[in-house]
Order: sequence, then C-alpha cells, then structure tokens
Amino acid sequence: MNQSSTLALSSHQITWPIAPSRPAVTGHSFSLSGLLNILRTWEDRARFRWSLKEMASTAPHLIDDMGLTKKQVEAEIAKRFWQA
Repeated sequence: MNQSSTLALSSHQITWPIAPSRPAVTGHSFSLSGLLNILRTWEDRARFRWSLKEMASTAPHLIDDMGLTKKQVEAEIAKRFWQA
C-alpha cells in the first residue's frame, strides 16, 4: 500500500446504481438512500480536501507529522470532489 492511497476516504466507496454508460430510462430504479450516500461522500471529500489545504498553508508542520510529502498533499488537493 502506498502513501497516496492512505489519503483516500476508504470508508466511503461510491457504488453507482446504474453503469454510467447506460441510459437512465432503462427501467432500473435509483435508490434515494444510495443517491444521498453518494452526495454525503462527495461532501466529505470536499470538506477533507479543503481542511487539508488549510492545514498545508497554516500549519505545514502537521503535514510533516502525518508523514506526507508536499507533493502527495498537492495531488490530493487537486482532485475533484467526485474523484476517490
């Protein structure tokens, strides 16, 4: 396991109810709880990355204490909220 994988929110895995390449009108149903779970995961990722960015700029010694490099932190911060 590499260090960059430790930044991912492994407790929140996104599972799409329908494969993205399929049209939404195929008769498959979406789960409201599944959709809410995806939205919460995205919000958690956005909040985590914002906090990481703040920590890197205001208290970089804490980033060092966590054993992360500046490059790893920058890579995590650059990810979009939907990216694991």
